[in-house]
Parts: sequence; C-alpha cells; structure tokens
Amino acid sequence: MASEELMSGSGPRYVQMQSEPSGSVTSSFLSPRQASAESTRIFDELPEASIVSVSRPDPGDISPALLSYTIEIQYKQFKWRLLKKASHVFYLHFDLKKRAFIEEIQEKQEQVKEWLQNLGIGDTAMVQDDDEHDDEAVPLHSEESAKNRDVPSSAALPIIRPALGRQHSISDRAKVAMQGYLNHFLGNLDIVNSREVCKFLEVSKLSFSAEYGPKLKEEYVLVKHLPKFSNDDDVSRKCCACPWFNCCNDNWQKVWAVLKPGFLALLEDPFHTQPLDIIVFDVLPASDGNGEGQVSLAKEIKERNPLRHSFKVTCGNRSIRVRTKSGARVKDWVAAINDAGLRPPEGWCHPHRFGSFAPPRGLTEDGSQAQWFVDGRAAFEAIASSIEDAKSEIFICGWWLCPELYLRRPFHAHASSRLDALLEAKAKQGVQIYILLYKEVALALKINSVYSKKKLLSIHENVRVLRYPDHFSSGVYLWSHHEKLVIIDYQICFIGGLDLCFGRYDTSEHKVGDCPPLIWPGKDYYNPRESEPNSWEDTMKDELDREKYPRMPWHDVHCALWGPPCRDIARHFVQRWNYAKRNKAPNEQAIPLLMPQQHMVIPHYMGKNTEVKIEGKNVQNYKDFRRHDSFSASSSLQDIPLLLPQETDGLDAPNGEPKLHGLDFTTNLLDQPSRVTNGLPFSFRKSKIEPIGPDTPLKGFVDDFASVDHHGKALSDRVAQPSMKCSDPEWWETQERGDQGGFADESGQVGPRASCRCQVIRSVSQWSAGTSQTEESMHSAYCSLIEKAEHFIYIEGGVDDGGAASVRAIMHWQYRTICRGNNSILHNLSDLLGPKTHDYISFYGLRAYGKLFDDGPVASSQVYVHSKIMIVDDCIALIGSANINDRSLLGSRDSEIGVLIEDKEPVNSFMGGKPWKAGKFSLTLRLSLWSEHLGLRSGEIDQIIDPVVDSTYKDMWMSTAKTNTAIYQDVFSCIPSDLIHTRAALRQSTASWRERLDHTTIDLGIAPEKLESYQNGDIKKTDPMERLKGLRGHLVSFPLDFMCKEDLRPVFNESEYYASSQVPKTAAERGMQMMAQRALSRRVFGKLIAEQELEKARLLVLEAADQLDRLGNKKARGTIAMAKVAAPNMALKVLDTAMQVHGAAGLSSDTVLAHLWATARTLRIADGPDEVHLGTIGKLELQRAKL
Repeated sequence: MASEELMSGSGPRYVQMQSEPSGSVTSSFLSPRQASAESTRIFDELPEASIVSVSRPDPGDISPALLSYTIEIQYKQFKWRLLKKASHVFYLHFDLKKRAFIEEIQEKQEQVKEWLQNLGIGDTAMVQDDDEHDDEAVPLHSEESAKNRDVPSSAALPIIRPALGRQHSISDRAKVAMQGYLNHFLGNLDIVNSREVCKFLEVSKLSFSAEYGPKLKEEYVLVKHLPKFSNDDDVSRKCCACPWFNCCNDNWQKVWAVLKPGFLALLEDPFHTQPLDIIVFDVLPASDGNGEGQVSLAKEIKERNPLRHSFKVTCGNRSIRVRTKSGARVKDWVAAINDAGLRPPEGWCHPHRFGSFAPPRGLTEDGSQAQWFVDGRAAFEAIASSIEDAKSEIFICGWWLCPELYLRRPFHAHASSRLDALLEAKAKQGVQIYILLYKEVALALKINSVYSKKKLLSIHENVRVLRYPDHFSSGVYLWSHHEKLVIIDYQICFIGGLDLCFGRYDTSEHKVGDCPPLIWPGKDYYNPRESEPNSWEDTMKDELDREKYPRMPWHDVHCALWGPPCRDIARHFVQRWNYAKRNKAPNEQAIPLLMPQQHMVIPHYMGKNTEVKIEGKNVQNYKDFRRHDSFSASSSLQDIPLLLPQETDGLDAPNGEPKLHGLDFTTNLLDQPSRVTNGLPFSFRKSKIEPIGPDTPLKGFVDDFASVDHHGKALSDRVAQPSMKCSDPEWWETQERGDQGGFADESGQVGPRASCRCQVIRSVSQWSAGTSQTEESMHSAYCSLIEKAEHFIYIEGGVDDGGAASVRAIMHWQYRTICRGNNSILHNLSDLLGPKTHDYISFYGLRAYGKLFDDGPVASSQVYVHSKIMIVDDCIALIGSANINDRSLLGSRDSEIGVLIEDKEPVNSFMGGKPWKAGKFSLTLRLSLWSEHLGLRSGEIDQIIDPVVDSTYKDMWMSTAKTNTAIYQDVFSCIPSDLIHTRAALRQSTASWRERLDHTTIDLGIAPEKLESYQNGDIKKTDPMERLKGLRGHLVSFPLDFMCKEDLRPVFNESEYYASSQVPKTAAERGMQMMAQRALSRRVFGKLIAEQELEKARLLVLEAADQLDRLGNKKARGTIAMAKVAAPNMALKVLDTAMQVHGAAGLSSDTVLAHLWATARTLRIADGPDEVHLGTIGKLELQRAKL
C-alpha cells in the first residue's frame, strides 16, 4: 500500500494516506454515473460542524467503538444535530477511501483484476457501495476477513487513542479528535457533496428547499410496496445479514426517506428530487374506533423476527410499512413523524375551524391577501396575465376545460391569449403544467373531457393531464369534481365559480348577441337552453344561429389569493392529483407525484407579538431568493417546535421575547416577490380592466363625493375620498407598488387587493381526495356564518350547473326549498312573521336583453347566476365553487373548494341607519355587484351603502326588480312568469306567441316588432326598445308562482340519471301509474283491461320494488352487482307489460312508455353487461363456498 505521511501538530496527530481524499480532490472524485446524478450539488457552500458532547452507554466500558458523538451541523440558516457512534465515522472514513481508490482503479481498467487479486478481495469489493453500515448488524463473515476489513487505518487513531487514557479525560480528548476529523472532510466542497458524506450528514436535495419547510429527519429505509425501479446497486440494498437470514428479500427496496412538516417522501437516493412515493399528511380521525384515543400517523410494528424492525405510516386511505436497521431507529422515526403531524396545534393532522384541513391564515402579518373579480372578463384577464408570468409550475383543476378558450377579447386581436397557446408558450419555457379534469359520465354530460385531454397532451411534454374518476372501477357515477382552480408558482391562485370553458366569458353588460362574431367565437356563443353541442372538436363552428338565438349571459364571481391561503389550495390540488395518479396511472413515469410546498411556518410558532426582521440579500431572481433564503439558524425551541434544536447563542431577546437575527416575518417576502426581485412576477401588465384602488374601497364608484345628507351625516364622512381616474392600463403593476389606482365605473369588475384573514374550506371524502374521513367544512362555514349574522346576509348562487340536470328537476327542488311545501323557507317564516316575511327575505334573478345584430330582432335571456358567494354584514365573504345543495355541501358527494375571507381593513359605513365598521373586501364586492344588478351610475352608489334600510332594500332593490319584471313581461311575455300556473297555460302562451312571431326561443325571448296596447278603444303600436329603456340593471323578481299548480317532480328519463340503479325503480313506478290509469279506461272484448291485467301488473311491480328495496340499499359488492342485473331487467318486464296494456299506443310517441323502455334497456349497457355482473356474483359465491 502507498506510503503514509505523518501530520504532526500541537493537537492530536492525524495521518493522511495518499489513497484518502484530500483537500485537492476535485469533481473527478465522482464516478461518471454519480457525477451526472450529482451535477447539481446539495451544498453550494461548506457547512460547519461542532462536537457538542461525547458519551458512552456504560461509563465503565472503554471500548472505542461505543463512543457516541452529538454533532451539530450548521448550513446557512439551517441547524440540526446528529447522534453518531464511532463506528459510523469509521465506515464513513472507509467509504471515502474506497471511493477514491476505486476511481484510481477505473483510470487503469487493464489493471483492475490484478489489483483486486493483489489486494486479496477477488472480484468483490470489500465494502459494498452505498450500503447502510450499521453497528448493530450481526457479523456474518469469518474472523480473518472481518479483521482485514474492519481494522481502521492510522487516520482513525485520533478517535481511538483517547479511549486508552484515563476515563475522566476520554470525552474531552475524543471530542477534540473528532472535531479535527470532521473539519478535515468538511473542508472540501466536492467531498461534502459526495453520497457518502451526504448520507452521513443526513441531507438530500430537499433538505434546504425553503418551499418544503424546515429540515427534519432523513435516512435510508426499506419499503416493500413500491414497484421495482432501475438502480445499478440493487445488490447493495440487502443488509449484511441477508446471505444467512434472507431478511431483505427481493421485494424490499432501499429508499431515502425525507420527513417534512407536511409530508413523508420516499426518494431513490438523496440526490433525486422526484418522489417515488409520498404521504401527504391530512386530518386524522379523532379515534381509531377501538376506544384507544387519537390515531397516530406512525406506529411501531412488532415483528416476529427479532432481527426485523418496522413501523407503519397511515394517513388518509393509505398505509405503508417501513423497515429500518434497528429498534432505536424505529422509535426515532415514529416519534419524529408523529411530532411533525400532531405536535404543533397548526399541524396538518389536526382539524381546524369548521373542521377544515387548513387553519385560518392572516392572524399575523403573513402576507395573506385577496382580491375579487366580477364576471369572466376581469377574472380571465388576470388569469391570462398570471399564466404569462409563470416561472415554474401551473396547476389547473376544473369541472370543464376548453383548450380553445380565448382569455382576452376581441378574440381576433388576441390569438396568443387562447388557453392552449398560453400553456404551450409556458411549457416550451420549461414550466411544468398539471391539469386535473373531471371525467364525466358521457351519457349524462356533453363536456367531452377526453377531447380536452387529447388536445392538452398534444401541446407539449411538460403538460400532464389526468381525468378522474374512473366510474366503473370506482363505482362513482352520481358525483363530480366541481372545483375551479388555477394556481401559479404557489404564489397566486384563482378560486370561485368560473371554469375555463365556453360560455363563461362575460362583462357587466351581459350582452345577448354577437353577430358578426367579435367576442364569442364559434361554440363560445353558448346557450344550452336552445342547443348543446354533441361535439366540441370544431370549436370555431357555430352551434347556434346567431341571427335567431341569443347567447346565455353568464354572471360569476372569482377571487385571487396570495400567501399561505394560496399554498393551502395548492396542497388540496396536490392531494387530489396524487390520489388520481395512484388510481389512474400508478406506473406511468411521465406523470409524477407532487409534493406540497409549505407555508412559512416560523410566524405561526413565533406568536403574534414577536417581531423579527429579514436582512435583505442580493438575489438576481426569485428562484435564487427561494433557494438561498430559508429558515433561521437559531431560535427558541419553545417558540418553534419541531424545527430547530435549542440554541441560545443566536438569540437576542432584551425584552424577553425570542428574536431571530436578520429575519422579519411581518412582511413575507416569499408571498410578495415584487418587493425583492427586479421583475414583477404577477403584475398582470397586459390587463385593461381598471380596479378599485388598494386603499380607497369605494374608488371609482363615484366621480366625486357630494355632500349627501344621510342619517344626519355627509357621505364624505363615511367613505374614503376618491382619487382621479387612472388611465394607465398597467394597473396591476401600479397596484403592486402600492400606488393609488383608478377604477373605471363602466367596468366595476375588479376589487382591491386587501390584507385579510382567510381560511380555505372544502367538501371532500375518500372517493374524491383519498381522505380518511369526509370533510364538509364548507357546510359548517355556511351554517356558522348564517347563525352569527347580525344584520344581513346576501347570497348569490345556484343549485346546479346549466345542462347538468333537467330544468324541471331544478325547478322542483328550488320551489320545494323556497316556497312550496310545509318545510319550505317561506312557509316556515310565514308561520312566525305573517305578512312581514318579505321584509326579511326575498329571492331574485337576473335578465338581459339586446339586439341580436344591427337591425335584428330584440332578444332577451335569463342571466345564468353561477356565482357562489355569501356576504355577511359587509364584513365577511365566502367565495367558492359550491352550490347551496346537498351535492356540494355534504362532503361525500361533489368535491368543492372555497375560501372564507374576513376583512382586516375596516372602513366607515352604515348598517340599519347607524355607523358601522364594514370590511374593505366585503363592502366593495357587494357595492360592485349591486351597482351592476341595479344599473346604478357612479353618483348613485351612496344610495346602497346601507343595505338594510327601507330606502335601499324596498325603494331601490325591491322596486327596481318589480319594475324590470313588469317591463320584460310586457315586451316578451317571457317564461318563467308568475302569470303561468299550469302546463296548459304554458302551452297556450307559447302557441300564442309563436303564431304572432315568425320565430321565438324556448323561453319566449324574442320581442315583436311592435308592441300593441289599447288606449281609448284604439290599438297603439310602439317600438319595444322604447319600453325597454325603462329598465335599470338586470335585476328581476324570482317567479315564485310559476307552475304552482303542477307537480314538477322529475320523471327520471333524462340521460344524467342513467348511472343510478334507482332509475329502473322510478321508471317502473311511473309505468305502473300509467298502466293503472289506462287499464281503468280501455275495454277489450267488452271488458275493462283492469279486470284482466291490473292485478298481475300490480303484483309484478310490487315484486320489483321489493327486490330493489332489498338489494339496492346495501353496499356490498355482490349486492351492487345483483342490483345492476335485477333492476333494469325487472324494469323492462314491468314496462313491457305496461306497453302491452296500452297496445299500439305504448309504442308511439303519444306516451312516454317507449322512451322509458329505451332508458331501462340502455341501463343494461351503461352499467356494464349482465355477464360482467353475473361473473362478479359467481366469484363471490365460489369464495363463500370455499370458506
């Protein structure tokens, strides 16, 4: 072996061998394979290490191998401690020597065999590369080979030599010796970044990524559940006991486990960043059902084999088993995982207010901000600008997504704003794009998500798309993914009611026509009441005749969020994406698992009164900032649990409060990148819509404030004075700099970017997000806010999406909830309040009109109110995707997400005639909505400041709605109308208008050329446009008496109900009803059919109902299969009998029987052929027979 050179000095002697890595070693120290994997270093500067203490398990034992060292490592702002035994240091030393030695061998390939033989190790390396050395492993080699392998060189003597002295000096001398050795190999950046040293220091590429939170525990572990992944060191995954005990069979693989505050990730090795698997921590059940109290994230597993040491991690519907090398490591891992998820009150495993997975944000100055957008134009403009400024990641989640949607109009002038073009441009720049689509039941919905997926995947390889759920395998037919999310770089997200799809773009004008097309191209000219396209592929081809049919105007509200609430919503997306990935594409490498980024956790733990400051760093861009700036190196352990060890050297607390040197979290720079970078990542520079200024909540609603006497005070005393209108189109950039922005009163669609308290709420369950329990925090939030409201509640929302269910079904449930039946809202209130009921609650809709083209007919259409908001007392706003119905709010059905926003910036207002502190966000949103609905001009906003006084509620709101409703009735006689109570009246009105007009719409939305009225016995004709000039805004009364004398319960013959096994039961009941009526009136051979067929039919239907009640309500797999076979077959039998009773009439269109029969027959195809279900039943019966 090469000669040794003695290094002497005043301290302990250290011997450096030529084969040992020295300070001059460069990147050639890495093998080619390893160099490519490690081309991106973990450390970009040298860490510092210090020996805190030296200990041994038995004070009387002087064995050097039993010395334990507590080592404290500091790298930039990160500080962590390691407990290492002397044997760990020995193995590190050997690995480094071996690695350098192998490099020398590889340079001389022709001498490799001879060298190995001369060394006496044959063709096998003495120490396996990348093996997890363990001092507790059982030695299984011969004594001689162990001696040759394990005797340390002179380089390790400074560690051993202190053990040979007197006991009282051993610790001090060992501490100095180990410090010298650590300083040696930590003094070279190439050595520090080697796999051996990174494994020893327990670091990886994720350790110092601030976006994932502080560094916690990391280590190599063994797992069994993962598919085999490619690795040249498969042999090295087996522990040293495998040749004798086979304790690590081929199914177990060695992976690098990384624990973060929000997840546990498994990586192939420390230098990889893409997880092989990840468990995202989520709310745990309150108990395990066995009375054993709180459920734990991690739990130790008792193995039968004493050489095996395992623990289990369980969260949501997942549970993985992990194996380590010793029982002590199991205990360390279990404690660390449970502490990360359960110890801090703000942890992800605790339910928060309303039972939400996310805690309230903005309680401190953490950068939580929100901004509202009214109607599609404003929201789409902001979304387009955000996508254009994306730097790393884009998440999109939607119920319906159209790649050909133009986000800016006129579309001819904004070809680059088409959604697929925007995404393509960013994908080519390296931005990773993840899109999660709802996979619809094709028979029920015509949104064609498969086309959207194919179109999006063809854009670029950086675009990944998943559709979920798979209906047949999951058994989910009735429920949908209803969220609408766009998340950019974890910095800004958009949430609300707007899908990125056709028909949603609109302005406050709510135009009904666009001929020739300038705003709404092709199928974006959308009115599902008239015609819904069967194909969305030829998007530029019109579906509707623009000269005959109006489009359906669309009213919606969207919201932008910054700061921790944005990351909470991104976390929700990551949960859903990973769950869909595991179910849909578990083995597709091109579709990765995602890791949720962590909000800045230190302000949470520092408390409200702690003030710390960040020293600015010179960074060139935002990515550099995120990489270099992270968590403090020193802080109080009591104030920052889980994150950092106790350290007092870096604390400066003259007032008894812990402070971090150089950190100021009162302004979260991660959440406001424009303040630390040269560019403005989210300035939305191309936007043309002018917002309400950031500091004047009513700016732009009035041109100037006149002194208006209102309850003895001038309006100027109650609201902020406006500034001059800003004509600068780059208003977003101006607003981010904090300048006074203007607002065009003709728009009124963009709100102030306000600091606020936010909490993300949602509806999810096991089927939709893989959670362990159902979360219905949106339901709880709605109920709580309504119960605690002091003065008024304003709600905009619907019960479902247009085209997703029959109009008759929607009307039935609307009227049943509002005014019809003993359990309706108005019926219950009228019992208490009598005629004063309408002084407290009222219901309204929106309607718009206009010419379809120049000199064309005047048309009207209902405005689809798709917004899902609630404003309480002008202080709190709830914005999201959830309708107020059981589908959206129960949690176990449709998946939904929303945000509850509480203002932190009060403004002076009035409520009930008295001074009131309203919220900036909530007040401006309500004023914008009401000014649009009431058609108010800029100088009239003061009339709606107080929402509950009679001058606002009755004289403005109710009066405007009543007047507008009367005008629309006079001009169009449009439906729905309070004047139509029966189907006969509806048919008569429709026929009458169709005779008078060459053409009209399904809702009678076309006005005659002249209106006829009688004056003094003469017919007077007037232009309908003159009458329509009396309209103000779009507000109309909700027709509570429409079809009040009819039973609107659905027949269940619409395609959207095909997936339910309850459909045949309802169809059979309807067939029985029609059969009985027909049998009582039809005579055959001189006798009533009732005398011949009725009894048989009655018994047949009773048998069908009995089987369906008995089989369809259970959740067992076999029972479900039986129901899917029995239900349609029984329904077909009943309907066939009903058709036989009706004779030839049963086959004609005069009755619904033929259609019902076709519906029931289709069910035998839609839910799978009978053979599939019978095969399932047969397998289950065979299994039972074997038991």
